[in-house]
Amino acid sequence: MNILLVTAVVAGGVGRHVRQLARGLARQGHAVVVACPTAVAEQFRLAEHGVHVETVEIGAGRLPLPGPRQTGRLAALVGRADVVHAHGVRAGAYAALARRRSSTPLVVTTHNAPPAGRAGVVYRVLEEVVCRRGDLVLGVSPDLVARARRRGAAAVGLAVVPADDTPVSGPEERRAARWAVRTELGLPTEGGPPVIVSAGRLGAQKRTGLVLEAYHRLLATVDRHPPPVLVLAGDGPERAELERLAGQGPGDVRLLGQRDDVPTLLAGADVAVSAAVWEGQPLFLQEALAAGTPVVATDVGGTGLVLGGAGLLVPGEGRVAEALAGAVRRVLQEPGLAEDLRTRSLARAAELPTVEEAVAAALEAYRCLRPGR
Repeated sequence: MNILLVTAVVAGGVGRHVRQLARGLARQGHAVVVACPTAVAEQFRLAEHGVHVETVEIGAGRLPLPGPRQTGRLAALVGRADVVHAHGVRAGAYAALARRRSSTPLVVTTHNAPPAGRAGVVYRVLEEVVCRRGDLVLGVSPDLVARARRRGAAAVGLAVVPADDTPVSGPEERRAARWAVRTELGLPTEGGPPVIVSAGRLGAQKRTGLVLEAYHRLLATVDRHPPPVLVLAGDGPERAELERLAGQGPGDVRLLGQRDDVPTLLAGADVAVSAAVWEGQPLFLQEALAAGTPVVATDVGGTGLVLGGAGLLVPGEGRVAEALAGAVRRVLQEPGLAEDLRTRSLARAAELPTVEEAVAAALEAYRCLRPGR
């Protein structure tokens, strides 16, 4: 099958998923072309995975829809494909407009909820194009599936978005990770303060500032010396402000920047925290489950679906920092609860879909749109 994957400028989770599909489809003998901006191809090293990369600068400018040059370039690629799978509403709208004179089936996976403000208006315009012109719209969370259905999509479904195949950690792996993480942080390898980890882009969606606020609230109610250590892995536009706030507040906060060993950080941690305003199928939390790490997270988007009862959920609105602090405090002060959460995390991780299953699900969707071929 000739498969065209299309994506705009994207952050880590979407790019990794596109790479998963591209690599998996190519390994099964399909001819895969990825149309994407140069920055995406380079960041995710797409050309190294047996696929052909075509540079199309989708989402690089301020205009929400493509110009004639981009549309023409993408239309030529669409015309040579058996199926097109676009990721994100902007890429989906580009692909829908580019295939106006083609009968090539179009699948669009929506990866994010509408943003606030003017960007939300643009999102809704693009979403309208996707839902009216796409043959199948997949959402990464149940709320996005329901939204596409309300917007009139011809067919909808839940996307399968796993973390990269990370083996479920055993006791030896967790001991090794704990030693490595604490050694890097300059902490005692035995005993010592608990380590709290949060990872992801330091931007509005992840609300890492609320994690920091929750940490400061936690310290006000926990009489422990030395205090728990908060580790923030990731980079983004809020990093400078987080560094400033961390420097002013109490406790011990480490901003590690972008890391490619988040599973190890999680396996060596005592608790993983997410304060996201919305999530699809968060890779960070899937990695936390595989690491056997107790999870505290906001109950937003697809987070509850991913955790499947294997974590402590708090409301995503209202007094979020206070609720997060209370849940983390319970994990740190109740050994029985912490051990139960570790057991549930590992059990849930064994149930989560694999990359192989995600590729199989995508292929099944493509074949359903091409009956008899």
